[in-house]
Amino acid sequence: MKPNVPLRIILVCNTAWAIYTYRQGLLRELLARGVDVTVLAPRDRTFDLLATMGCRCIDLPVASKGTNPRDDLRTLWALFRHYRAIRPDLVFHYTIKPNIYGSLAAKLAGVSSVAITTGLGYVFIQHSRAAQVAKMLYRFAFRFPREIWFLNRDDKAAFVDQNLLVHPERARLLHGEGVDLEQFAFTPLPETTHFDFILIGRLLWDKGVGEYVEAARRLRAHYPQARFKLLGPVGVDNPSAITREEVAAWEKEGVVEYLGEAHDVRPFIAAANSVVLPSYREGVPRTLMEASAMGRPIVATDVPGCREVVAHGVNGLLCEVRNAESLAGRLAQMLDMSEAERRAMSERGRQKVMAEFDERGVINQYKDLIRNLTGVSL
Repeated sequence: MKPNVPLRIILVCNTAWAIYTYRQGLLRELLARGVDVTVLAPRDRTFDLLATMGCRCIDLPVASKGTNPRDDLRTLWALFRHYRAIRPDLVFHYTIKPNIYGSLAAKLAGVSSVAITTGLGYVFIQHSRAAQVAKMLYRFAFRFPREIWFLNRDDKAAFVDQNLLVHPERARLLHGEGVDLEQFAFTPLPETTHFDFILIGRLLWDKGVGEYVEAARRLRAHYPQARFKLLGPVGVDNPSAITREEVAAWEKEGVVEYLGEAHDVRPFIAAANSVVLPSYREGVPRTLMEASAMGRPIVATDVPGCREVVAHGVNGLLCEVRNAESLAGRLAQMLDMSEAERRAMSERGRQKVMAEFDERGVINQYKDLIRNLTGVSL
């Protein structure tokens, strides 16, 4: 790199929303250090917010829930063209299609890249032909990145055990992407006559939304003080997406309350008594880290990712995956706890996140990697 030329780094994802929501701390650090940051992702409402921060944003065609090879070749070609034009010093790829096609494009363009698997999703949940093809593509593409980061030990082990890493020595454990402990400050549990559960995230069947709704149906009669809320985008570009019409039917039934989506989830976490995520598989869910940082007891599934954040009986409760009855039992257990027990769980959650998921440690890991691969210290 020539003297006085700023370091050029690209972040690529299947949604700009995820870059803005999950990696603001990293972006602020890079921009403050004079790095030229470009975000490549499908255009959405967060483009303007990212641009205000100082990022260059470029619309990228990504058919997240499509399997048409022609669409994927368009993504590959677009990435290759952008890499050749920008000549980045380093590219970070997030989510499955950027990981696969971005890694290939970076190799073809002669630029260094790092793949970050933010969660294995349908590839390791389903046993379809598409999932098998995705695994083959992973194995081919993941021979090219300089490093491959996993957010939890289970995901890393799955890739190693299934022989999907040609260079297993390049695998690293990030242990979640961290949370800003000042932004998500501890907040006392609300003192109300009702008890609010909230599920926060993209409304996908794979997030266990169906089980959450069914558990709410089972509990309403016995716990009239319990309210069940949903916060997050509907109808997203994902094979597991839930439609707005399906959510409207649940609202009409009176089983859940849909709150829409929000840039800032903190007021919703603060107003809740417990945060719920019955997901089928996660990387390390940001929602749960944020909820625990703010002192909210959690109910989640005993699956990779969720069990990284939730220690059963310590800062939350774990239930069986894809099991509405098990989930309903854990929600009832949370409702039956004394206020003192929930407060103790709340305080232990804050301590756990402070010890294990401080965003500053994650940002330092990025900075170490950037220094090792580019020779530039930030």
